[in-house]
Amino acid sequence: MITSKTYIAIPPGATIKEQLSYKGMTQKEFSVRMSMSEKHISKLINGEVQLTPDVAERLELVLDVPARFWNNLEAIYREKIAKVKAENEMETDINIAKNLPYAEMAKFGWVPETRNSVARVTNLRKFFRVVSLPVLENSQINKIACRRLAISEKGDFALMAWANKVKLIADGISTAPIDIKKLSRSLQEIRKMTNQTPEQFCEPLKDLLASCGIALVFLPHLKGSFLQGATFLNGNKIVLGLTARGDNADKFWFSLFHELAHITLGHIEKAGEITEQDEKAADFWACDILIPKTDLDTFLLLHTPSRQSICTFANDIGVAPGIVVGRLQFEKKIRFSDFNDLKEHYEIA
Repeated sequence: MITSKTYIAIPPGATIKEQLSYKGMTQKEFSVRMSMSEKHISKLINGEVQLTPDVAERLELVLDVPARFWNNLEAIYREKIAKVKAENEMETDINIAKNLPYAEMAKFGWVPETRNSVARVTNLRKFFRVVSLPVLENSQINKIACRRLAISEKGDFALMAWANKVKLIADGISTAPIDIKKLSRSLQEIRKMTNQTPEQFCEPLKDLLASCGIALVFLPHLKGSFLQGATFLNGNKIVLGLTARGDNADKFWFSLFHELAHITLGHIEKAGEITEQDEKAADFWACDILIPKTDLDTFLLLHTPSRQSICTFANDIGVAPGIVVGRLQFEKKIRFSDFNDLKEHYEIA
């Protein structure tokens, strides 16, 4: 017997057992009369095997109950099992859905607006393209290399939702075959874009990355995901999602190069999960591409950071002054309140 809140699925075997008791027949005798093994009869009574039309015909002969009765009983049982399973899965999915930022997803137009918990589950299943939400916890579904500021259970689900929307958008982006060598050759060209406005660099950056087999997607930030960016393989292309999280330019470019590090260093191709060591390696790689450590060390040796010296240094190495300010703040060479007016603020749709 299988149950849910609303349904009870009772196997035909329960009725068979009642008939045997009424007729005073043991299961061993019954198995002989049915010309079937005792093991199969036991499974039949316990609902572990299906009552087939052939078995129904045998039951009519042995128990003097029409075959159509047994076939109908089996059909009802299978229908109830499906309803029990669906209802129990819905209960599980409703609990999982509570961890997803549904209202915010609806605000962005990713899912229809509704307060009904069952409707939310149905919409989320369609959004993620899964038959049930526990599937989302499978590593084959959510293998993502990403830069995040914190980790929590709700944050993990928000990340899954954000990354899935990125994937859906990336499905419609055409790219060349993946070419990591070309990406490596293009890094300095991308770095020069730090001196441009989003209006100037967004489309050329997308086109350049597409020529390397990378679909770049900009998407609003989901609260609770603590997300800066994410990268993952999707068929024959690499998907790179970025959120302009009310970002200053230095955070935006660091997040981009952090994700490019995961690609260049081969992290997204690993069989296992992205490790903390991988994240640190990506951080170091991104820092050194934007501002080589040797250049920064020389600057700090020869200069006391000031507005003029920072702007001159930034111009000399070919990056935006705000990126230098962010690096100096991160390394505690200046206060976090110093020279913030040199930082550009991005609003990227």
